[in-house]
Amino acid sequence: MSTVAIYKHPKIFKLENGKKLRNLEIAYQTFGKLNANKDNVIWACHALTANADVLDWWKGLFGNNALFNPEEHFIVCANILGSNYGTTNPLSKNPTTGQPYYLSFPEFTIKDLAATHHLLANHLEISNIKVLIGGSLGGQQALEWSLAKTQTIENLILVATNAVHSPWGIAFNESQRLAISTDRTFYANQPDGGLKGLKVARSIALLSYRTYEAYSATQLESVNDKTTGYRAASYQNYQGEKLCKRFNAYSYWYLSKAMDSHNVGRGRKSITAALAEVKANTLVIGIENDILFPISEQKFLANHINDAQFSSINCAYGHDGFLIETDKLTNIIGNFLKESSDKKIIKLHKTA
Repeated sequence: MSTVAIYKHPKIFKLENGKKLRNLEIAYQTFGKLNANKDNVIWACHALTANADVLDWWKGLFGNNALFNPEEHFIVCANILGSNYGTTNPLSKNPTTGQPYYLSFPEFTIKDLAATHHLLANHLEISNIKVLIGGSLGGQQALEWSLAKTQTIENLILVATNAVHSPWGIAFNESQRLAISTDRTFYANQPDGGLKGLKVARSIALLSYRTYEAYSATQLESVNDKTTGYRAASYQNYQGEKLCKRFNAYSYWYLSKAMDSHNVGRGRKSITAALAEVKANTLVIGIENDILFPISEQKFLANHINDAQFSSINCAYGHDGFLIETDKLTNIIGNFLKESSDKKIIKLHKTA
């Protein structure tokens, strides 16, 4: 059983920066059925340009006969604020003007993304989450949510993510925004504005998502006499055009800024003090050759979250490995959850 729905928040939504959004809508999908004890919730937080259909973009980890399957679990995935897959975003109608927001849309942060998850969970009457999982930007959301303590999170799984977005990551995002801003149509207030710039931005992003080895394995020329028309060049163009067919430059602009905002130390004593406040049973997974979210960032998380477990995988695709290496993730996460369950049983026996 799966459901596609939109939650319309009846109140004004106040952002971290103090600005307000009226008529907030959150698109989401659920798979499976909530059991009588309401203790089988798996909540997945998606990354930058994904959507609420987690069974589609995280195949192998989510789906029928997968570790997280709708036969056993009640799976929830919400489209994030600012994204163009049904949730309020820059192309949504501004209730004050009656026109799309475009660049008048208020900037938002990772904390705001997490806050919309709180609202949806309350709407769905979910107070306990068995597993909260996210990779990349999704991991940033999951971490912020775990610190907000609005719902009880039993197990937190952070994949290829960090406690604070790095200068390196911010530089990549700014380079992409510079590319978008060179497209004059971006300022024309039209739904397809900035698409040429978005194509370039996606090309830049891919260089941070993949590795030298990945390009050598998939885009290497089979002949020696070429002087133009290289496979790698065609690939960059193809991937840029592919994103332009399903996303818009305004959402991409704002979401990249939200990623830059990620810092669990903001408004708290320090980054390390914030991580020490995580109460969930935590697993952190890094990708050894990830150049965008280096494995040192995941080790930092594991070292400062109390009793967190750390594991790593190697993938020629680098950062994108969190979407590709689902067999490895299934093995690591499955063992972690089994150990977590065993610990709970032992604890109950001791209490008894």
